[in-house]
Amino acid sequence: MSKQDLSITAKLINGGVAGLVGVTCVFPIDLAKTRLQNQHGTDTYKGMIDCLVKTARAEGFLGMYRGAAVNLALVTPEKAIKLAANDFLRQLLLGDGVQRNLKMEMLAGCGAGMCQVVVTCPMEMLKIQLQDAGRLAPHHSLSAAGPPGLDSAPSSSLSTQKRPSATLIARELLRTQGPAGLYKGLGATLLRDIPFSVIYFPLFANLNSLGVSGPVGKASFAHSFVSGCVAGSVAAVAVTPLDVLKTRIQTLKRGLGEDSYSGITDCTRKVWKQEGPSAFLKGAGCRALVIAPLFGIAQGVYFFGIGERVLRCFE
Repeated sequence: MSKQDLSITAKLINGGVAGLVGVTCVFPIDLAKTRLQNQHGTDTYKGMIDCLVKTARAEGFLGMYRGAAVNLALVTPEKAIKLAANDFLRQLLLGDGVQRNLKMEMLAGCGAGMCQVVVTCPMEMLKIQLQDAGRLAPHHSLSAAGPPGLDSAPSSSLSTQKRPSATLIARELLRTQGPAGLYKGLGATLLRDIPFSVIYFPLFANLNSLGVSGPVGKASFAHSFVSGCVAGSVAAVAVTPLDVLKTRIQTLKRGLGEDSYSGITDCTRKVWKQEGPSAFLKGAGCRALVIAPLFGIAQGVYFFGIGERVLRCFE
């Protein structure tokens, strides 16, 4: 195995390990974010803490991890693609990485954001349905009519399941809509993830470079962690309006009186008209609390070099 191949493999391992650890730590907050963004008004949840408390009481501790399985299964390739693509593009565009060129750094981030949606879009499509199921329970039972696009599903497949599963949802989407069903909201996902990566990666690189020491040649674990947290928080809050649109568009089942959306423009218009501009910042605090440690852990593990250590064992 060449040194370059070793480096790429190590980066993929680092990204995958970081994603698994990060998601396990912050998933309940991500569930609260999804439910807060999807609710119209404040009838059910008044905030993140209220959402988590009510979820724990109604659904138990494991209820706060609804959708975690599909996220854990797919977060490894997602984070691996995102981090490795950005690193590869930075090396391609910036050479030895010593030079600083904000435009090239933003371009590398843009490329990473575009690459990751191959996994991100279907992963979040399935995750959102599972996360939002508990919020919809008071509105109507989960055995009611299926969501748009799943109406033709046999009654035995959906109505007999009190709690939906990722496998069931994926199977029905593929059967009724084909692969396009899993990529519903692709445009909104791109609109969120590209700006996020354009903001996050250059900001992290510049913050992290401030902690690089001469003898070691890289920043400490603690500095990389803090840099990832700060950059992640800034990028997460900045793109929250786009995340709200993506969540609304990808949600298949609706509560009583809740609108469905035909696309990004229709969703933007209806949310603005019916709920006001503040609705576009729903879940901003939750999102910052999710992304900050998620990317702090990711960058810490990535720069700590777990992948390199694992591969050395097989040399």
